Order: sequence, then structure tokens, then C-alpha cells
Amino acid sequence: MNVKELLSPEARDFLNQLHFQFESARLKILSDREERAKSGRTPDSWDANKNSNVRKSDWVVASIPEALKNRTVEITGPADAKMIINALNSDADVFMVDFEDSLSPTWKNVVEGHIAVQEALRRTLEFKNENGKVYKITSPRLESSHGHQREIPTLIVRPRGWHLLESDFLVDGEPISASLFDFGLYLFHGAQFGIATGRGPFFYLPKLESAAEARLWAQVFSWSELNLDLTPKSIRSTVLIETLPAAFSMEEILFELRDSVIGLNAGRWDYLFSVIKTLAGTSSELIFPDRSRLTMDVPFLKRYCEKIVSVCQRRGAAPMGGMSALIPSRKDVEQNDRALKMVRLDKEREVQMGFVGTWVAHPDLIPIAREAFESYRKSEASPKAVTEDVDLELLPRANDEPFLSHRPTSVGVQVNIDVALRYLANWLSGLGAVAIHGLMEDAATAEISRAQLWQWRKENVRLETGDVVTSTWLAQQIRDLAATLKTTNKIENSLSIAESRWEEAEELLISLVMDESKTFSPFLTLSAMDRLKHNMPGAHHDRTFDREI
Repeated sequence: MNVKELLSPEARDFLNQLHFQFESARLKILSDREERAKSGRTPDSWDANKNSNVRKSDWVVASIPEALKNRTVEITGPADAKMIINALNSDADVFMVDFEDSLSPTWKNVVEGHIAVQEALRRTLEFKNENGKVYKITSPRLESSHGHQREIPTLIVRPRGWHLLESDFLVDGEPISASLFDFGLYLFHGAQFGIATGRGPFFYLPKLESAAEARLWAQVFSWSELNLDLTPKSIRSTVLIETLPAAFSMEEILFELRDSVIGLNAGRWDYLFSVIKTLAGTSSELIFPDRSRLTMDVPFLKRYCEKIVSVCQRRGAAPMGGMSALIPSRKDVEQNDRALKMVRLDKEREVQMGFVGTWVAHPDLIPIAREAFESYRKSEASPKAVTEDVDLELLPRANDEPFLSHRPTSVGVQVNIDVALRYLANWLSGLGAVAIHGLMEDAATAEISRAQLWQWRKENVRLETGDVVTSTWLAQQIRDLAATLKTTNKIENSLSIAESRWEEAEELLISLVMDESKTFSPFLTLSAMDRLKHNMPGAHHDRTFDREI
């Protein structure tokens, strides 16, 4: 498939119609988000559904399709040809191909990603690296490493969130919603193929904040099925619970999508960022310690996971665990052993809580995750009991959160600056998933780093060194580390990041953490988008498709 086939007149017409049909509703939900953020109220006070009939009545979501009944291990990664091939050749059950947090959304990346996905569906995708090595999707092996007949992992697409635009595709002079662009292109070209094979079309829905936003997706699904002459209720979805507002509306979100939804996923890193962002400027604001202390064992994150499981069990949905950011190393034995040990503990914790599956970011972690889940299942005489406890307290509580006794440290400041600068420089260079210090960083984890820096600066936190995180002090720390990273990059040249990208990353991070508004910029990708669209090294935009349709 080439660009003209991807963006055929028929495909463009379908995207146009999606825009005309749903853009006003999308703008309304974004306006509602902004009003909630400005209100200064905590999400528990927004929760007008506490005593709703949705929570009181008996109902369950749609049955799980055969292709997704086994979701023990899902591998995730950006919509990149090599990544897609490696993931589909892996021993995972599902591959979540990502157009959101792990993809830097240059026009080149987005278009090539969509072409790669369509070719992957048909198993015709190939990739040749700079040394001439050719990567292909292999045929299913008779037996996999875990003793079962291996099928190619089922593919699920994660479109970008409602807040993002695809500025390289205009409809009547206006950019189309990036959500509708990603959803529409995949559905237009892949839906019939997925239905015929019983393996789609399946989606992961990101960044939802309310039942109204879920209702909009349900309307998009129904309209699209009708207009593409698809089997009714053939589009199926899993919702990422990765915002604090969504956590207060899990049952309502499931109810709105009940004809299509089959599970909820614990999008833990975005959720942690959302907690910091949502509570900023409210009476419940708390000063969180270094990011390294914000593990899934801390009480408020544990309660968040428990609620996802309990709601899913009550409503017949599949609770899916989240991503461990640790990645293995094939060069460093010590780092590799440490990563495997920590990932195993993380996955054991998830299966013991009642999650039916989990995410990994690297093929080497698939056996670890699978063994953790399957060993626990074999050891249990009966499945974990369904719980009716769906009213768990989600907000952090100062009196019973021991981790809050730890104050931010100078090391924590430096780590956050380092991660944010490295990630932003890579993202501006077109790379959305980056291995940094043994962790896989994407937009979600970078958001935590910049959110903490913003909060610590706003509250003038005093560190153990005696330094106070003032605007002047923090800006100087960022400039000093940026200068070091630029020098290191010149010497190592391992990432081939132009010096201009480091300078822009420095400017962007300073502007983000110095924001004096009551609620800071909601997403760093929004603030960085204009910079991404200009002077992309090596990028080629086919302007044929940038004109108004």
C-alpha cells in the first residue's frame, strides 16, 4: 500500500464525514474538560453518578470475542514497521499498536504507520534496515515457547486522544481530530478484513475523562458501522483508565460502551500524571516525593487497581494490568537480572489482584509475564472471588500514605530534568518511545517528570541539600543539564539528535515547568506540536494530501 492508496478519495471522504458528524461534539467534551480543570474542585465532587441507576442496576458488557479471550500477555509499541513485525513474530497474545504516547506524530510517522498496519493485517509487511537485513512476519509455528499452538498476536489499534489534532489533514480548512483520523483510516481499510478473520476491528481508547466522552466513541462506532455497511456491534474496544476523572466514572464509561467494550486497562503512568495534574490547585493537592517512590504498591495506586478489577468483575469486563517501565538489557547482565526480577514481582502483584492479563514493552519480558500469570492460575484452587467493593477511595490521603513522608530530593529533580530533556529532544526528532537509564519512556512517563518539576517549583519545595526549588534555581538546573546533554550527544552521537532539538527541548521544558497558571498545560505534546511540525530532520511531507479536501 502507498500513500495514495491509503488516502484514496473514498478514504478521504469517509474521514471528511467523520469530521462533519462529530467535530462539534468533540469540541464540547474538550470545553467540559477545561471547565472542570478551572473549577478547582476535586473529582469526587464532580461525581454526580454516585447514586445513579447505572450503578444500582444489573447489567453486563458485551461478550468477549474469541480472538481476545486469551489476553494474558499484550506487547505494546509504536506504529513502526520494524516494531510491528517484531511484535507479531513474538509469543504475545495481543499486540497493541500505538499511534498515541509512543509515536512522535510527524506526518511521515503517522502515514507510514498506517500503511504498515494495513500491510501487517494482510501479512505482507516487510522492513529492510540500513544494512540490508529484511524483516518479515513469519508463519505461525506449530508450538510456541509456552507449549501451545502459536497464532500471530491479535492486533489492537490505539488511536490518539480526543485532545489532539492531525494538522496535516484539513477538512474545510480545519485540522481533523487525530482520534477520528487514526480510527477512521484503520477502520476504512481494515474492518472487513478483521471481521472476515474474526480478529477485529479492535481498539484501545485513550485519555477518556467522562461518560460523555465514552458516549461519543459509542456514537462514532455505531455511525461508522452503518456507513461502512459493517456487521452491527463488530467494533470492539478496551478503555484505558488513565485519568483520575475516568476512575470516578468507570461504571458509567462501561455502560455507555456496553455494546462494544470488553475490558478496562490500568494505564498507570498516565494515571499518576493525571492525579498530579488534576489535584494541582485544589484543596487536596499533595506534594509527591521522587518519581522512583511512586510504585504501584503505594496505597492510592493500589486502590485504583483494586477498583478497576472490582468494577470489571461486577460488569463482565476483562481487567487488564499495566506497563512496567523496566526493560531488559542484552549487554548488561546486572541490569537485565534486576529488570527481570522487578517485572516478575510486578506481574505477580497484578495477577494476585485479579487482572486477567498485562502489558510488556519488550519481547524478552513475555515469558516472565506469562509464567507469573499462569503459575498463579495453576496454584489457585478457584478463581479470585468477585468483589462488590466498587466504592474504594481513589484520592491520595495524607494521613495514611506513608510514601508522602518522603520529601523530593535533589536526585529526584535531576532525574526528572534528565528524562524530560532526553525524551523531548527525541520526540522532536521523531522518536516517541525511548530507552533511558533502563526504563522505556514515552509521553506518559515524561509527563510525570515535568508535572513533578512544575509542582515542586510552584510550592517552592526545600530539598535535603537546603536548595529551594524556585523558578530561577530550577531554570538554571535545566540549562546546566541541557548543556551537558548537548555535549554528550556530540561525543556519543548515538541518537543523532541535532543540537537545535536539544535547544528546543530546553526551551520547551522551561516554559512547561514555569507555567504560572492555576492549572498547567494539560499535555506536553500539545505545547510541543508546533515545534514538531517544523524543520523535521529527514522528514518528507507529501503536501499532496495536506491541502483542503
